[in-house]
Amino acid sequence: MIKIAIFASGEGSNLQALIDAQDTGLFKGKIGLIFSNVPESGAMKRGENQRIESVAIASKGYPGSREEYDREVLELCQNKKIDLICLAGYMRILTPVLIRPYLYKMMNIHPALLPKFGGEGMYGHHVHEAVIKAKEKESGATVHFVTEGVDAGPIILQGNVKVLPGDTQATLAEKVLRVEHHLYPEAVRLFCAGKIKVGDGRVKIQP
Repeated sequence: MIKIAIFASGEGSNLQALIDAQDTGLFKGKIGLIFSNVPESGAMKRGENQRIESVAIASKGYPGSREEYDREVLELCQNKKIDLICLAGYMRILTPVLIRPYLYKMMNIHPALLPKFGGEGMYGHHVHEAVIKAKEKESGATVHFVTEGVDAGPIILQGNVKVLPGDTQATLAEKVLRVEHHLYPEAVRLFCAGKIKVGDGRVKIQP
């Protein structure tokens, strides 16, 4: 069975969506670790409430480099025999130390239709504000594999929402979040079922 780690820095609503999907049997995998760089995060509380092993290593004030931090996280994941890492609101840009050993075994969810509105600085409300400012007619969410380019990895799944004339950052965020909560569990289901193949840097979904 695929053993999954979920990384989150905030309240963990996508984390909860993945836990709920596991509990309903949507995917043939087990969430064996919740990791956070913020010990007091809501994600940690959710994990503890669900009796899932939850580990935090505070990034604020960490004495070493970003690479040293990621090496410690990598050792944790390897010791726990993690097969798939899901970034669910994990607010750190990863280094190759962690990315390379989990290439095409680490997913992220982004609140826009990549490749639009991605890259450094494009997270949370900044994304939705940029979408509205650009007068886009649609937005959505993207699940992609993590590579060394920020938000540049192969796209696994996308889901769309309409951007209406009266939408604000808050209303658009709410619509996109509903898509995220459906999309991420489905991507994990496909991974656990062995239906995701990567060739020439592109994802192919097997029937």
